[in-house]
Amino acid sequence: MSGPIWRLIIDGPVQGAMNMALDRAVLRGVAAGVSVPTLRLYRWEVPTVTLGRFQPVEQVDMSECERRGFDIVRRPTGGRGVIHDDEFTYSIVAGTRDGVPSGVAASYRHLSGALAEAYALLGVPAQVTARSRGERGSGACYLHATQADLSLGAAKLSGSAQVWEGAAVLQHGSFVVGRDIDAEADVFRLDERAREALGETTATLSGALGRSPSFDEIAQAVVTAAERVFGVVLASGAFTDIEIAEASERRHEHEVWTAPRPV
Repeated sequence: MSGPIWRLIIDGPVQGAMNMALDRAVLRGVAAGVSVPTLRLYRWEVPTVTLGRFQPVEQVDMSECERRGFDIVRRPTGGRGVIHDDEFTYSIVAGTRDGVPSGVAASYRHLSGALAEAYALLGVPAQVTARSRGERGSGACYLHATQADLSLGAAKLSGSAQVWEGAAVLQHGSFVVGRDIDAEADVFRLDERAREALGETTATLSGALGRSPSFDEIAQAVVTAAERVFGVVLASGAFTDIEIAEASERRHEHEVWTAPRPV
């Protein structure tokens, strides 16, 4: 296969605020023309709640996160809260000069096409969500589906979020293997009706496949799909010294709560 070279970074597990700072540092680099388009796949050091860029922290039960040992960080992207636990996260950073259409709706369709292809390779017939639906007032991402998301039938399977800087975009989201509905309901203070809706209107990879796919299996599907849909070649790489330095310096901007670690 031939085509433009994109960087592939397979990472993790990494502390939550650093995960967000690294994604943002790559976005700044791509926007400035000093970093190459990048697909990153990563995990989390401990279960972590990410809040959307403008989401009120009051939508999260801090005492429940403390009890469970969950970190809380703020994403550079918008949207609602997500618990990153039994899942794997992807981020794509590229620009309009790399074939990403300008505009939120068009870029979501373009980038989410590769995600749908990855699910197909895993054996899951995911589709881009046809129309927005769900609990608009809830702080939990998976109770609200938009055209940025992927669905399995009527159930939300995967959410994504974006932020643009100049002509470059960062899109990231999760491949959810399993979901702890009680944890989500408690952390996001869901009432009984919303708790039931979370179980009825969401899907997971383990539920769709009847087994839990490994990180390597998911990573291979994402890489194959991205190369096929975007017409690029993914070459294994690493963060630049500049990206690491910037992320280290600015990780505090994403920190909300860090659970105590065992001594």
